[in-house]
Amino acid sequence: MQKKQILKEYFGYDSFREGQEKLIDFILSGRDVLGIMPTGAGKSLCFQVPALLFKGITLVISPLISLMKDQVQSLIASGIPAAFINSTLSNNQIARALENAKSGKYKIIYVAPERLDTNEFYEFSLNSDISMVTIDEAHCVSQWGQNFRPGYLKISEFIDKLSKRPVVSAFTATATKEVKDDIVSLLKLNNPFELVTGFNRENLYFGVQKPVDKYKAVLKYLKENPSKSGIIYCSTRKTVEEVCDKLIEDKFNATRYHAGLTENERTQNQDDFLYDRRAVMVATNAFGMGIDKSNVAFVIHYNMPKNLESYYQEAGRSGRDGSAADCIMLYGGQDVVTNQLLIDSSNENSELDFENSEKVKEKDRERLKQITYFCHSTDCLRKYILSYFGDAAADTCGNCSNCNTTFEEVDITEDAQKIMSCITRMNERYGIKMVIDTLRGSKSEKVLKFGLDKLKTYGIMAGIQEKQIRDIINYLVLNEYLALTNTEFPQVKLTQKSRNVMYDNEKLMMKTLIEQQPEIRKTKTRVAVNNALLAKLKELRFKLAQQKNVPAFVIFSDSTLIDMCSKMPANADEFLQVSGVGKIKLEAYGKEFLELIASYSNPEKPEAAEKEYTFDEVCTLIREQLELSKEPVTISIFADKVNYLLLQNNFQKVSAIKIADYLVSEGYLEIERADGKNTKVATEKGQEAGVVTVIKNRENYESYKQNLYYIEAQRLLANNIEHILKYVYKVG
Repeated sequence: MQKKQILKEYFGYDSFREGQEKLIDFILSGRDVLGIMPTGAGKSLCFQVPALLFKGITLVISPLISLMKDQVQSLIASGIPAAFINSTLSNNQIARALENAKSGKYKIIYVAPERLDTNEFYEFSLNSDISMVTIDEAHCVSQWGQNFRPGYLKISEFIDKLSKRPVVSAFTATATKEVKDDIVSLLKLNNPFELVTGFNRENLYFGVQKPVDKYKAVLKYLKENPSKSGIIYCSTRKTVEEVCDKLIEDKFNATRYHAGLTENERTQNQDDFLYDRRAVMVATNAFGMGIDKSNVAFVIHYNMPKNLESYYQEAGRSGRDGSAADCIMLYGGQDVVTNQLLIDSSNENSELDFENSEKVKEKDRERLKQITYFCHSTDCLRKYILSYFGDAAADTCGNCSNCNTTFEEVDITEDAQKIMSCITRMNERYGIKMVIDTLRGSKSEKVLKFGLDKLKTYGIMAGIQEKQIRDIINYLVLNEYLALTNTEFPQVKLTQKSRNVMYDNEKLMMKTLIEQQPEIRKTKTRVAVNNALLAKLKELRFKLAQQKNVPAFVIFSDSTLIDMCSKMPANADEFLQVSGVGKIKLEAYGKEFLELIASYSNPEKPEAAEKEYTFDEVCTLIREQLELSKEPVTISIFADKVNYLLLQNNFQKVSAIKIADYLVSEGYLEIERADGKNTKVATEKGQEAGVVTVIKNRENYESYKQNLYYIEAQRLLANNIEHILKYVYKVG
């Protein structure tokens, strides 16, 4: 079998993406490779395709359990024999997996780096035909990288001990030149073919906001995008808890993830997000590496991360299927202070000696400065990111908050001189807030207590808004006309460049905002689709996923379902032309999906779009035309069907969460509180109406509860659609 046959038969794609074929060809020729490709560019195929063509086994060294689990599930669903070995397996399960591997049952085995030097795995490796060792997330080997893992330093030693040296391939999404050199050196790559495909993700929108109230900004986004699934990253566990609790209180379907939770709760919450039982994940950076969830439509950074590498990697977890997605940073000055404290108190690299540990922290501080510049930049945000990674970029992209903003250059020389004069008279002892309060003539207790109201500069900028002065100070700091101390409460200091402004009258020009488009951008649908058919395809996918106990995207991704709607295949050959459909999935699912698509092959009736329906009329339309399912469905699938009719008639969508809230208000569901979680379950009234709460089991045998709506419950919802919409729209 040839590489393109593998690509089509197992993975369902007709052609390779940029860079994939080159890397595969060099691997198959026996040469080591280093591939640097952005998240969503298809790194996995670069080693999975040759793994199926090699005679022996491919070992994939991966840093996180979630990555292994998702990848192996997807491979098995595509008909590829694969397994993973990590700490979630018992000793007996590991022994059984290794026995199966010895007998040739698996072509690909995912393994954690810490597992390499265990006796049982080393013995297995010595006596097996290892054709290739792949190192995923290869930046983890570098102490200059953002996710340094000491276990990665043992990989080259493991490879050296093998009876014959296999091909070694390494892949990562983000790597500066320094990190790239470390990967080649520390993994001992032998004259590797190196390929950087570019870091640009055109489908991602980048935005930086500086809201007074970050939670209100999140609330606004979620209300304007009720059906989207996404991640909200916070810098501390405490913030994760606070934001998640507020979202649940405000009736959003959110869950949380951080290292302070038990392993069982982390696994459950992660699965709830992956299986679409929870729409929003609030997490620290402990969550996400390798999460292969295709329908993440947004990533909001509630706090600024410590570096651009982490930011771009985390933001890149949205839009993996190529759909438009939003990456929004909510910046606040305290973020810099928090990150500085995290850097200073870090013990992540505890295996390093003091001197090297201090060097790493110094590098971390420099990277913190670079991402702070990013948050204050008035230039194209995409260009800033790409330039940081050494990638060429146009001056404007048209798809970031700065490119959608109109700026003008203004002379800030006089204001800068006033600020610097005030700092001088304050003996450089205070922070930005105290400087601003003094300049604006504040009568706050602290200003009066320290006698700052007696200074000549007190009140000399009283007519200027606090935000405007803060923007100027930030500009001066970022351009090294001022400096902040690396302390818990940073003090503002003058620099050598300050003299040029204060005494030599150097002219300073700064870009300022004229007008800006609305901060929250509505993503546009890339392909016009039959929304009713898409809802039915999702319903079928859900049923199959439930039967196999896997996340829905393992069956087919959202982009594959959308392509089905676009191409409307009528037979097996045409179904194979859908992106993401291979021979294995055709055999497994083709008959059911083709039958469903055939039922929608006639053109849609345009009656609904020919007239403007009133609220009462659209409710009647829903009651009459809503298609009820004989099979039980989730509330999300029911909502998809309702939304199809609403959108056809220019009415706002409703979210499944709000429908469930309505059912709680009417006594059909109730909130069950257990283990710190709020779960909606059917009441006796709900059960009589056809709502059934079932207990499902995950692969690790942990249980969770899920509500299924039988046809009687669906009919009840349809008949009460007027009350539901009034409840959701908050009218009447």
